[in-house]
Amino acid sequence: MSNTQKKQASLILWIVVCFWFAQYVYIPYQTTYLILANISSNLVGAIIGAYGISQLMLRLPAGILADLSSNHKLFILFGSLFAGGASLSRILLPDGIGFFLGNILSGTASATWISFMILYMSFFSQNDQIRATSRIIMANNAGMLLGFVTSTLLYDKVGMMMICAFSLAAGLIGFVLAFFLRSTKPSNYMNKVSFKELIKVTANKNLVLFSCLALVQQGVQMSTTMSFTNQIVQELGGSNLVIGVSSIIYMLSAVVFARLASTKFLEMMSIKLWICFSFLFLGVYCVLVPQTDSIVMVCLLQLIPGIGTGVLFSLLTSSAMQTIPEQKRSTAMGFFQAVYALGMTVFPIISGSIYEHLSMKYAFIFLAGTCFLAGTVSFVHFRRQEKSGRGVDKKSEVYHQI
Repeated sequence: MSNTQKKQASLILWIVVCFWFAQYVYIPYQTTYLILANISSNLVGAIIGAYGISQLMLRLPAGILADLSSNHKLFILFGSLFAGGASLSRILLPDGIGFFLGNILSGTASATWISFMILYMSFFSQNDQIRATSRIIMANNAGMLLGFVTSTLLYDKVGMMMICAFSLAAGLIGFVLAFFLRSTKPSNYMNKVSFKELIKVTANKNLVLFSCLALVQQGVQMSTTMSFTNQIVQELGGSNLVIGVSSIIYMLSAVVFARLASTKFLEMMSIKLWICFSFLFLGVYCVLVPQTDSIVMVCLLQLIPGIGTGVLFSLLTSSAMQTIPEQKRSTAMGFFQAVYALGMTVFPIISGSIYEHLSMKYAFIFLAGTCFLAGTVSFVHFRRQEKSGRGVDKKSEVYHQI
């Protein structure tokens, strides 16, 4: 990698931090803010799920357009602008409608995440794709963590609208920084392919499988750590500060594990075991959280989904791209992100409905069941690969199978 490429890669990481700060600084208090505004649990689930609706609709088209144009800088500019603009909607309409529209705009911004990842990963060799994926996800999580720390320290003092103002400012800063990105294509970019050829990538079995597994991981994350786990902490008597600390513990865990995923730490186990055990632990988390009556225990349990965000999601993303030609990667990434956006949309709505009609406990049992199912499916998949002789399951080769 040349010195210029290193500078561009570093610049992307800084933009990523600003982008995800803007997207998540208000998240720890979104659910409690809306419920205190006398909005029903069903509607809160729909508002949270709205974040995934626009992603579900736009991520595949955005990926196709990115492959056809290769102008990732333009997508990053628009994404940063929409991330900040979403919170402007929340400031102007500080009610359910404003947050619903804001979450749709935030989802539209997240649809451009494809270009952030593809452009960054293009600066790294094929053997370094896991490391590259882990690093940009670490920057992603670092932006969220910074947002969570900011809102935790200041929410009680300045309120939700000022927190949304911070989000607006971060989006605008990312927008300005994006102007310094080079608009030229990466030097190793291959010849363009037709729209028909790009669409065919969605039939790739490997891509479909790992997209569905990511659907579960992201859906569970959005329903728990980003939503109803905070509600449980509040029902146990936790203050806004405690809710923020709980979210910080989760995000700090995610940052640490994402950093470890970019090192030889992954060689401790095969990718098969990392994915299977991560889903298992995530399921155990969903079983234990609604059972405990201790805020301290809930905070400690927040370390578990950090593994899912830091390690599991990095491996699912890299594995999904394993057999995809470079000239089709934006489309494939668009499909991958659209599928897991479905989980981010549907899971909070289902969980909110179960909570409304039954209880929080049953909502988390549903989420735990999906984790155990995903773990079983991934285990069966890797076993079939091993039997067919196509699987690579040696610790020493963990960096070279993707």
